[in-house]
Amino acid sequence: MKHGKKYIEAAKQIEKGVLYEAADAIAAVKKTATAKFDETIELHVRTGCDGRHAEQQIRGAVVLPNGTGKTVKVLVFAKGDKLNEAEAAGADYVGGDELIPKIQNDGWLDFDVVVATPDMMGVVGRLGKVLGPKGLMPNPKAGTVTMDVTKAINDIKAGKIEYRLDKNNIIHVPIGKASFTEEQLQQNYTAIIEALLKAKPAALKGQYMKSVTIASTMGPGVKVNNAKY
Repeated sequence: MKHGKKYIEAAKQIEKGVLYEAADAIAAVKKTATAKFDETIELHVRTGCDGRHAEQQIRGAVVLPNGTGKTVKVLVFAKGDKLNEAEAAGADYVGGDELIPKIQNDGWLDFDVVVATPDMMGVVGRLGKVLGPKGLMPNPKAGTVTMDVTKAINDIKAGKIEYRLDKNNIIHVPIGKASFTEEQLQQNYTAIIEALLKAKPAALKGQYMKSVTIASTMGPGVKVNNAKY
């Protein structure tokens, strides 16, 4: 993969083969995030899990203390009183069956998170082929299948993010923006690491977190010393 001049210059500031302490890694990533837009700072955790085994799957959600720095659009599938409740809680879009053709046929995907009440999962299930591959399918483990739509919306708007293994058994999550202070990024980082440590599958033998890397959207990755995990 070819990199541009900016990336190459930024990469020179990162010591190769060195494992940074989390605070130093965050400082280095902030320093090398020089794009003209507010880059997202991401955490990448390579695990020793084998996601092909159900008992080694990892999926959940955590509310970042300082949010993600991104405005999140929430779509809620509900009916009856729950429609009004979702609107009052600040959902961007609310509806039921009538939204299915709009998403399925018109390709409407102007939302970042989908919440559904349990009684609507039969309807939402018809969108599995569209929402599933994009990671938008509501899930009880992530708190997005619930009757308490107010709490779900409030948490998401406050900076709740989902984490899950990808097909390479790596977890990719945002910890904020380059414009955040180092302290804000550190607090978000700690919240995610603590959540992942709690989510460690009991069935896993061997090392859990094989490598931990922090990177900005356009910048080089910085490896974190994960010995204490």
